[in-house]
Amino acid sequence: MVVDIRQKTTFNNLQPIQQSFTVTFNYGVHFTTGVFDIRNSLLAQVIAADGDAGPKKVLAVVDSGLLQSRRPLLKQIAAYCDRYSDTLKLAADPIVVMGGEEAKNDPDELSKIHQIIDEAGICRHSYILGIGGGAMLDLVGYAAATAHRGIRLIRIPTTVLAQNDSGVGVKNGINAFGKKNFLGTFAPPYAVLNDFTFLTSLDDRDWRSGIAEAIKVALIKDADFFEYIRTHAHALVCRDMNSMQNVVYRCAQLHMDHIAHKGDPFEKGSSRPLDFGHWAAHKLEQLTNYRLRHGEAVAIGIALDATYSYLVGQLSRLEWRRILNTLLSLGFTLYVPELSEKMTEDEHPRCLFRGLSEFREHLGGELTLTLLQRIGKGIEVHEVDISLFRQAIWLLSEFYDSSLPATGWECAM
Repeated sequence: MVVDIRQKTTFNNLQPIQQSFTVTFNYGVHFTTGVFDIRNSLLAQVIAADGDAGPKKVLAVVDSGLLQSRRPLLKQIAAYCDRYSDTLKLAADPIVVMGGEEAKNDPDELSKIHQIIDEAGICRHSYILGIGGGAMLDLVGYAAATAHRGIRLIRIPTTVLAQNDSGVGVKNGINAFGKKNFLGTFAPPYAVLNDFTFLTSLDDRDWRSGIAEAIKVALIKDADFFEYIRTHAHALVCRDMNSMQNVVYRCAQLHMDHIAHKGDPFEKGSSRPLDFGHWAAHKLEQLTNYRLRHGEAVAIGIALDATYSYLVGQLSRLEWRRILNTLLSLGFTLYVPELSEKMTEDEHPRCLFRGLSEFREHLGGELTLTLLQRIGKGIEVHEVDISLFRQAIWLLSEFYDSSLPATGWECAM
């Protein structure tokens, strides 16, 4: 028997009760130096602006990797809270958690944060300070969002990638079942404080890695910004702070503009243009057992999707080569063996193309990938030619093998 589900059904003539409401989110992304310098009142001002009577309970969660280069940080946090004790007070000693992707792979790290939130009496009117890189902020954001159904989170990103991308967005997540960000929520932060001082202690890999996200957003949204990155590649490689500040600011601005004005901040639909290059990047992180930093995997994903865009006739050869040469000039690797390891065995767990189905499954709905029509202009597609993607991998491999080493810049000491 076929039932017509379109027919109207009621119980005792009781009509469904429909309701709709709108929730407005406001949060600022601030730029500063020396955020825990007692002469810098920015953090205290941000907390005082909520209008509640102080002092507010604050729980600081710190990236262990950050402490390796900034050992006095925990004392600086305590001294800052003492200086502004009328506005904020530490509810417990700062929690130190693992940095990097390991933080998102270990459920014990999440439990540790939840336990101290409970023991310290942190509530929805308290604040959690997440101080660290993007992966660690994903973990802290998830912990804050799931305790008491949401505690105010102030992010203090300390890497290039976190300051210009993940740290300014509305998502959080941890890894589970072998899949990246399988568990997560959409939860805008209370505020984001980008302290450029933290960038000076990054090693060269982490300094460079975050630039990949800037290239990504420039390629799909702003050709002039891409040209800025291309022409300032030498300065960026040589760690010129003014150039990096400009890149971080514009990248964060483009991400924030997309979240606020493109109509789908919580990704209810099937489109995810800000994840250009990410279907392959997420799979490569897994396939390399996270040997690749996220930004390094994104750079390869960008190169692959740009190559595919060229092969399908969307992107010109000139612009394709310009994109790949820019990535090379910044020191990015464009090919790793895991790209082609099992690429002819579509159902093999280590086949890169399994990342396409995982990408679609994570968002839901039909597969939606962003390709490039030209530099600064993305185009969405819902079907791809796997055989052409295999060809793109071989072409990318040949291009990379034939390229000059990307270590030719000489930086003034």
